[in-house]
Amino acid sequence: MTVGKTPTKGVGRRRAVPWALLGLWVAVLALVGPFAAKLADVQHDRATDYLPSSADSTQVARIQDALPGGESTEMVIVYHRDGGLSAGDRRVAAGQVGKVAAAHELVGGVPEGIPSDDGTTLMYPVVSNEPGHDEKLRDALVEDVRGIARGQDGLSVEVGGTGALGTDAGKVYDSLGGPLLYTTVAVVALLLILIYRSPVLWLVPLVVAGIADYLSMGVAYGLNQAFGTTVTGQSSGVMTILVFGAGTDYALLLVSRYREELRRIERPYEAMVAALRGCRPAVLASSGTVAAGLLCLLAADLNSSRGMGPLGTVGVLCALIAMLTLLPAVLVLLGRRVFWPLVPAYGSEPAQRRSLFAAMGDSAGRRPLTVLATGAVLLGALALGTLNLPGPVKQEDSFVTKPESVTAMETLARAYPERGTQPIDVITPADRVDRTLATIRGTRGVESAERGRTADGWAEVSVIAKDTPQSAGETATIKSLRSKLKGSYVGGDSAEQIDLEDTNSRDIKIVVPLVLVSVLLILFVLLRSLVAPLVLLAAVVAVWGAALGIGGLVFGPVLGLKGTDPGLGLLSFVFLVALGVDYGIFLMHRMREESLAGAEPAAAALTALRSTGAVIASAGLVLAATFAVLMNMGLVQLVELGFVIAVGVLLDTFLVRTYLVTSASVALRRKMWWPGGLSREPERGAGPSEPTEPPRQPEQVGTP
Repeated sequence: MTVGKTPTKGVGRRRAVPWALLGLWVAVLALVGPFAAKLADVQHDRATDYLPSSADSTQVARIQDALPGGESTEMVIVYHRDGGLSAGDRRVAAGQVGKVAAAHELVGGVPEGIPSDDGTTLMYPVVSNEPGHDEKLRDALVEDVRGIARGQDGLSVEVGGTGALGTDAGKVYDSLGGPLLYTTVAVVALLLILIYRSPVLWLVPLVVAGIADYLSMGVAYGLNQAFGTTVTGQSSGVMTILVFGAGTDYALLLVSRYREELRRIERPYEAMVAALRGCRPAVLASSGTVAAGLLCLLAADLNSSRGMGPLGTVGVLCALIAMLTLLPAVLVLLGRRVFWPLVPAYGSEPAQRRSLFAAMGDSAGRRPLTVLATGAVLLGALALGTLNLPGPVKQEDSFVTKPESVTAMETLARAYPERGTQPIDVITPADRVDRTLATIRGTRGVESAERGRTADGWAEVSVIAKDTPQSAGETATIKSLRSKLKGSYVGGDSAEQIDLEDTNSRDIKIVVPLVLVSVLLILFVLLRSLVAPLVLLAAVVAVWGAALGIGGLVFGPVLGLKGTDPGLGLLSFVFLVALGVDYGIFLMHRMREESLAGAEPAAAALTALRSTGAVIASAGLVLAATFAVLMNMGLVQLVELGFVIAVGVLLDTFLVRTYLVTSASVALRRKMWWPGGLSREPERGAGPSEPTEPPRQPEQVGTP
């Protein structure tokens, strides 16, 4: 009886576990679903959601929120005719502005037009407190003003200013939700079809990744409600990219190992257990390095960077959980037929053919020092391109396709070259507002200063600089005001850009060392070596420098971008180091297994490359393609971030992992594993150098 019951019990378990996992996921999604749909409601892209919490400009925005009417929405209605404005044009402008004032409560009533010296342009500064800090009300106000102020008979009318800029930027961020997701799904689907060559198999990891993305949205909403985590369009978009990119990478590793196990194990359930046992350590370690690197962003002072850390970590961990639980359950239930038409038959052998990676490994193994030197020189030469990176991006240059607010700013810059057209906001204690006004008006570079609202012990002062927005002259004026006005805060759009640059410089000095230390500690524990982690980390840092350098050669000359986002260096470093180390872990983990099984160092390195090269290449292509999707978005900061990370991943996949790390392993031989047991020569006739860890079956993670 006992003999007969054991198989029945095993069959029952094989059927019950996958269905139980599916049921658990259905319950989780039912619980998380209502919260996932609310993530868009807590996404904000105002200045205070990106600026450092301690900056002057953040304090200005915070206090303005508390003033009567809340945060001001500042616009400029610009009327322009190339040949000069006629009397009729001026009457049309005055009439339209009067309609705006009648429809909305404007600060100071109906504004007066300010003509340009050449007579071609007339601008009307419009300020309203109606929307407060409600972005939807702000957008409705801006669009209503645009509907009233319309050109006719050759008279052009544009609505610009900070409020209009915010509305136009919000349209881009709103587009991240749908188009970003659809484009990402389409790109990943295409690559999976090409990789798997199956009409069914590609759909399974894609659907699981979509479920993981839905889960991450619910968890991200929970973090926002529990801890006030900042959610911006940029951070939620990057979270989606990470779910699909990292999740597909983990799926590629698992499916490839599962396919191999199906050839030697008859039942899919047992084959999946063996596959999970084989690839789980590397997957857990790689996801751990990404999570650790991203969590280091919590030390950043910039709100947008600090908020991206938890959201990115949520994305990676949700992808990991889904790919190690839901994906195996679905694959087991579908059985071998999911691989049709290339079904791995039990007892069969994969087709033996000389792969590209075997040839590449052989070339790296013959002259490892030459390959290392050549690769180092190449990466160093590419890194010199960073000297060609354009300066900090200005507001008018932050859109790929110029919206109306930007063209309005350009019209103002041409028509009013002698004066500023964008207010500088000063918040000062109400009991000394008169002294503050006197100080401001006596400051070099100030054109005018007018008192605004007063409440709760604070007074608002609107300052117009003599120099154009974000010019060197205006920057000097802002810094001079900050040095003179002790106890007051100086903000506004131009001041925000200064704070962004200063804070990013500070954050790089804090976050970069934290990322390096945290990733090194994980690698030390996983690889039980000091040398191997240092080699991997040096390689990914070199890739980061080279990718930024390529950006310097492409951004301006090829893409026509006129500035570099201040946060590009920090964010690209965190992502490239954390994600790049992933592939190093896959390679080194396999190399260590081969060494534990008794292979010589050079043979272990080349075998690891041959067996992992294809899957690492597939994973790298998918991850690079998902980040490249950001280049299709409408903001320069997203285009630059997507480009640098995509290029860096490709460099890491096809140059560093294939040639440099393999060559270093061949050249260093057992020194690569110093001071662990693998670094010592085994005694003649002895087994592996670390007998406490039994050798595993060779891990085949490459696609057959």
